[in-house]
Amino acid sequence: MHNIIAIISVVGCGIALPIFSIWSGIRSEMNKENNRKEILLKALEKNPDVDIEDLMRKLNPPKKLIKEKLLRKLLWGMMLFFAGIGLIIAAVIIGYREGWGSDPIYFTGICGAICFAIGMGLLANYHIGKKMLADEMEAERKNLEKQ
Repeated sequence: MHNIIAIISVVGCGIALPIFSIWSGIRSEMNKENNRKEILLKALEKNPDVDIEDLMRKLNPPKKLIKEKLLRKLLWGMMLFFAGIGLIIAAVIIGYREGWGSDPIYFTGICGAICFAIGMGLLANYHIGKKMLADEMEAERKNLEKQ
């Protein structure tokens, strides 16, 4: 009975949860697009002389700049990096005080290592992206200054 519960939880977390997450994200985007279309059609019905491009610009949220995306990666990378270090240090301190044989120590250490690795990956992504996308960020900045 214990093995069945473990298998069901692994399948639920590993398969069903990602599928539901992707499905809900796609459905949310479809609903947003349908709402935009309805608003545009109602505006055209009430006033056929409305500027469609201006209305669509107002309805569509502005896309994030490359610099904003990179800064978000830096933020999450730093948070996960330091959270990972903190968890690893906590696991070492607890293991030193209470002995190394308990499961919570291993779990805390593994979670810390995962957070540390993801944080390092995001920080590396930030630094590489910053170097590779410097020209695009400069072009975006100049484009924003013109507007």
